[in-house]
Amino acid sequence: TIDALAALVLRLADEQGWERFAYAGISIGGAVGLHLAAHHPDRVGCLSVVCSSARFGDPAVWRERAALVRAEGTEAMVASRPGTWFSHGFAQSPAGAALIEDLRATDRAGYAACCDVLASYDMTADLERIMAPTLVVAGRDDPATPPAHARRIADAVPGASLLEIAGAAHLAGVERPEAVTAALLAHLSGTAPARPGDDASRHAAGMAVRRAVLGDAHVDRAVARTTPFTARFQDFITRYAWGEIWTGDGLDRRTRSCITLTALIAHGHDAELAMHIRAALTNGLTREEIGEVLLQSAIYCGVPAANSAFATAQRVFDEIDATPHVDSASHSDTEK
Repeated sequence: TIDALAALVLRLADEQGWERFAYAGISIGGAVGLHLAAHHPDRVGCLSVVCSSARFGDPAVWRERAALVRAEGTEAMVASRPGTWFSHGFAQSPAGAALIEDLRATDRAGYAACCDVLASYDMTADLERIMAPTLVVAGRDDPATPPAHARRIADAVPGASLLEIAGAAHLAGVERPEAVTAALLAHLSGTAPARPGDDASRHAAGMAVRRAVLGDAHVDRAVARTTPFTARFQDFITRYAWGEIWTGDGLDRRTRSCITLTALIAHGHDAELAMHIRAALTNGLTREEIGEVLLQSAIYCGVPAANSAFATAQRVFDEIDATPHVDSASHSDTEK
């Protein structure tokens, strides 16, 4: 049962002397985290749930899978996993191939027992009990736990943040390790807000969020282009915009993206707008939702401004479609 798996985590924590800890888990590991945070709130100080769900579908399907694996071993699952775990042919990469081999080597009894766990697992009614700061991460191409599953968790857990990772399926942390790791670091750093006047803490938190939203490639370019003349400005942007505003708990990142897009449209900052359209996709907005923001802006910012914004957005989408693995960062010289 999920209680038994959670008990193993608590036993490990007790053996290490961890009275309170941060927890991150993917798939069934995320399910364990949700259970721990709901039923042992005194132990979980921070929660990250990656490509998981409050309920993993029809219990009968999981019981059938358990029976199949007990009879034939985990080899019976190998053929179907690449299309579930990975997108864009990632299964042929060294990391993907190694994980498939790990599945082959997995003990059939242990795998089947985990299937039994998911057959009886349902956290739907308990999500609102979770009080720990929670980050929910979804792979946009995940067929096992689609983004809708992540949204249901984020909508039910008070104050939870949601991030969709483009170009990732069920094992998002393997396909997009930089984006997922940056999001986790930003979330963890957010549990210990910078002390007033602690510029180093604000800078560290800001850099983590900046990388999570704009992408490592973009931030690395900005850092590489820093000169003695621009260094104070780069530090200011990282500490203040990203380390104080974007790390605030008052709004989630989807909402902050909507506000940012509107402000950039109003002032005609098209280069910066292109960058933040990509960032909005990273923060979980769909293209359709971005279109709604642009349409709303036509009323309050002016039709000519919105017309230019739609052209910019279309160009960004065309670039993404032409290059499936294009980094989510803008290639403009603005580099904020």
